[in-house]
Amino acid sequence: MDYAKPSDVVASMVDASLKKLALAPRDIMIRGAISGALLGAATTLALTGAVTTGQPIVGALIFPVSLVMIVLLGLELVTGSFAIVPLARLEGKASWNAVIANWSWVFVANLLGSIAVGGLIAISLTNMGKVEVAGVAAKIVAVAEAKTIGNAAIGTAGMVSVFVKAMLCNWLVCLGVVMAMTSTATVGKIAATWLPIFLFFALGYEHAVVNMFIIPTGMLLGAKVSLSDWWLWNQIPVTLGNLVGGFVFTGLALYTTYKPAKPAAEVAQVAVQAAE
Repeated sequence: MDYAKPSDVVASMVDASLKKLALAPRDIMIRGAISGALLGAATTLALTGAVTTGQPIVGALIFPVSLVMIVLLGLELVTGSFAIVPLARLEGKASWNAVIANWSWVFVANLLGSIAVGGLIAISLTNMGKVEVAGVAAKIVAVAEAKTIGNAAIGTAGMVSVFVKAMLCNWLVCLGVVMAMTSTATVGKIAATWLPIFLFFALGYEHAVVNMFIIPTGMLLGAKVSLSDWWLWNQIPVTLGNLVGGFVFTGLALYTTYKPAKPAAEVAQVAVQAAE
């Protein structure tokens, strides 16, 4: 049957963490930049669907194509790595320094890819500044401002809200990454990934890499947002919220309850050593 049990999925998660940590920086940068670009393109398409139909749910149905492509191509997305990569440390097979280094490389790669495709999309939407910002471009501007100066306007409440939305977001995003491991068939992986990603986008939660695209692209299109607005009121709290949601709610939770039991002989050996 084309279905992996949760315990087998956790074993696959541990294996994936080791493979991610073994990647060279060059490969992380390439795969991470592609991921950032794909999320930017999918976000633009999702907003196009929402603006054209007047139904935001349409955008939520469209957006998961990005995560599906990332999963199927084995690319690097820092939000998914927040759940997967630390498992190697929990298994005693990597250091926290290695985990943090991996996260840092992927974060930078996602950021560069997101900004690069954002610049290209801004040119495309405005014919290099010759067309008035309207339609999807205007929606990007509005979303960028709401995610930054909108939070700043309500102070601490805005900061707490965006952090909570980020935790909830990456709990669902990482479930999508993990659920793809329940199937070896392409169709199964697509369906398993699609469901939780649809949920996060439909609920309006905060994803660090999506925001790496939407906010700087909005700034290029004329959003009244400064770099400090972007990072202080969105990017930093969202990244931290994604870290907590991905690692604690998904990676650590599933690992704790489904991690493979050690062989009886190994357990007995540990007991003997402890007695000595």
